[in-house]
Amino acid sequence: MSILRSYYHLCKPNVVFMMLITSLIGSLLATNGSNFNPLLILISLIGIGLCAASAAAINQVVDQKVDANMSRTSERPIPQGEISSSKAISFAIVIGLIGYAILYRYVNALTAYLTIASLIGYAIIYTVFLKRATPQNIVIGGLAGAAPPLLGWSSITGSIDPNALLLVLIIFAWTPPHFWALAIHRKDEYAKENIPMLPVTHGISFTKLQIILYTIIMLLVSLFPYFVMMSGAFYLVSALVLGLIFLWYAFSLYVDDSNSLAMPTFQYSIYYIFLIFLALLIDHFML
Repeated sequence: MSILRSYYHLCKPNVVFMMLITSLIGSLLATNGSNFNPLLILISLIGIGLCAASAAAINQVVDQKVDANMSRTSERPIPQGEISSSKAISFAIVIGLIGYAILYRYVNALTAYLTIASLIGYAIIYTVFLKRATPQNIVIGGLAGAAPPLLGWSSITGSIDPNALLLVLIIFAWTPPHFWALAIHRKDEYAKENIPMLPVTHGISFTKLQIILYTIIMLLVSLFPYFVMMSGAFYLVSALVLGLIFLWYAFSLYVDDSNSLAMPTFQYSIYYIFLIFLALLIDHFML
């Protein structure tokens, strides 16, 4: 059982779960009375989940030395010696290929291609290159992490719809203030590992200002579904309330010299992305 638990944690289950939630909501937003197919949604989630878990495992192989030296990640399976790098890579390749095959065979080719592109974007382009190349790593690499609602949507429609791209845009704008709050809290650890996160390269004050600016962008972007008549008044009110609370956290963090609000801001950001997608879903079925 312990080895199964180790492989389970190799997949970053909390991250994959959140991705599957946004993917599920993307698929449900793409449905109507005529194309609702619970079995298709379930199969697509299995395929997407396996590919996301594959990307997470590759990320842990690449970052194993950094993970071993950071308190947040030191208990992961590879630093603890529970799984070897070779076994982790083999596992990642196998589940990634199975996930791709499921999507290609039982869902549609577009979703399979987009999912693999997302896997490569996170596991290779971000983890191997961007993360250590630029303090804008989160901004540029955030596109891969923003893909799940598009994957869910395309699994139903077989196409890339402008409304699905709006969902991607919301997560894309949310990612920098979400992760930079954590980066402030972990600044010293990132600096020790020579990872150029924004607080390390440009300082905490500058990062706090960027969190405010990106939160404003995120709030404005979150209103687009209402403006294009994708959603109604319930979503509009929800987006405004949730976004203004996020902005309050961002401003509070900005004036907090102790930086003690970094983690509460990060934690709220997780609730925010879940609740705003839930609001979209509720609104969709209210219309």
